[in-house]
Amino acid sequence: MKKILGLFLLLVALLSFGCSKQEETQNKIDVKNRNTVTLAAYRHLAPGNKDAYYCSKILGVWEPLITRDENGLPAPCLAEKWEMQDEGRIWIFQLRKNVYFQNGTKFNADSVIANFDRMKKGLKRSNFYSLSLPLYYPSLSRYEKLDDYTVRLIFKEPNINELYKMTDFGSPMFAPECFDDNGNFKEIAIGTGPYKITENALNKYVVLERNDNYWGEKGKIKNFIVRNIPNTDTRYAALKSGEIDGVLDLNAIPPFLADEIKKDARFAVESNKSTMIRYLALNNSRFPFNDIRMRQAVSLAIDRKNLVDALYLGYAEPTMNVLNYTSPGHKEFPLAYDLEKAKRLAHEVLGDKRCDITYCINGAEPLQKGEAELIAYWLQKIGLDVHIQSLEYATRAKMLRKGDYDIARLQKGLANGDPYEVLNSFLMPTGSIYMSSHTGYQNEELQRLMQQVKHTVDEKKRQQIFDRVQEIAVEEEPLVALFNDMNIVAYNKRLKNYKPLIYGVDLSKVELAEEND
Repeated sequence: MKKILGLFLLLVALLSFGCSKQEETQNKIDVKNRNTVTLAAYRHLAPGNKDAYYCSKILGVWEPLITRDENGLPAPCLAEKWEMQDEGRIWIFQLRKNVYFQNGTKFNADSVIANFDRMKKGLKRSNFYSLSLPLYYPSLSRYEKLDDYTVRLIFKEPNINELYKMTDFGSPMFAPECFDDNGNFKEIAIGTGPYKITENALNKYVVLERNDNYWGEKGKIKNFIVRNIPNTDTRYAALKSGEIDGVLDLNAIPPFLADEIKKDARFAVESNKSTMIRYLALNNSRFPFNDIRMRQAVSLAIDRKNLVDALYLGYAEPTMNVLNYTSPGHKEFPLAYDLEKAKRLAHEVLGDKRCDITYCINGAEPLQKGEAELIAYWLQKIGLDVHIQSLEYATRAKMLRKGDYDIARLQKGLANGDPYEVLNSFLMPTGSIYMSSHTGYQNEELQRLMQQVKHTVDEKKRQQIFDRVQEIAVEEEPLVALFNDMNIVAYNKRLKNYKPLIYGVDLSKVELAEEND
């Protein structure tokens, strides 16, 4: 434990003095107006015209047909009601009436058809999640307007889980006038949400203005400015100085700084579950991780609870399962930490020899280095000598695609609520994570089950299949799950109702505290 604490304190010290002076002076915006709330994220939340969504759902600019409730289950948004027919081969959606896009045009069935036409043009990439018809609407053969507020989707195969696929990033709706002939945004995205974009300075800030014609409950704040401040310490300093009112999005504030800011009576910190899972990709296609015993040894040698307590101060949930705990299909497994068994399994593979291992991390995420050093300390006890490589995102992604690595620290969020999409991505040879990580894992039973669940209508049977798939993944460890994130937000108490959701913050609910207290 002393070793763990030492690594943690060293990491804190390094981060505390690593502030970038250049970032402190950039993005100067006049925010003296009390009706303007300024927030910050580590990335720019409106990447712009070339992004499939133009901006993150967090900003409240666009809305989907189907959203998620607090339990991650499908809930109405722009689609008010729906009906499944013919075991999921047909889905009929009743659209919400009296909804207008931010440019004044009416939202109706023609708008939905135009957005489906756009998705049909091919894969649109994004800083958030990719967008295409095959990705979220597999086996879709036809989509059609039945009347001004009714749309029908017809599939070649039963598609009982379609609602889960459509949640949030699976069914974004934009004003058709937004798109050029290739389906890209001409200018600023126009949605139906409670806020509209009035200015977007790429990689600097985005300005939001309340949509006073919003169909639902109007936003309480007239204007938001959401700044891009990549450096952790700079965001923290901006919050402490009053330059910003709060932080949001992934990695909004690391746990050790969250604990620090709680000591200041001017600020509050709150957390919720997050859709993000953090895990280790193991290169199953080469020695030693082509042997199941070594993958199991790695998993058993990692004390997940100790890691979460030491580095994340409890702001994370240790797990054995690569399916995130906000997914409706998630199965809970007891944590397994057994160093002696790990040593025995590793010895069966390595004998009396030791093995050099390359462990790739994302250099842009500060906590990953301390985490890797701690895991390397545990793995050296089972005969693995770990060499940590801190890489830029693009360089690391290229190495993974080529299979030029042994271990890589990765993460994945839930684009929607469909368990199949995530498990397929991780575990099937055609899955996006599988291919991009050059995983090389094969299991005939798992592949057969994943094909079976695509055509299983009964919900109870579907869950049984998903449970078995997760059991196989936990047993054979093609990927080593570490922990589920928590969505941590910190904010000045001049704000009220600044509550973390499982993804982001509902900006329309945020108020200025002094106006009502």
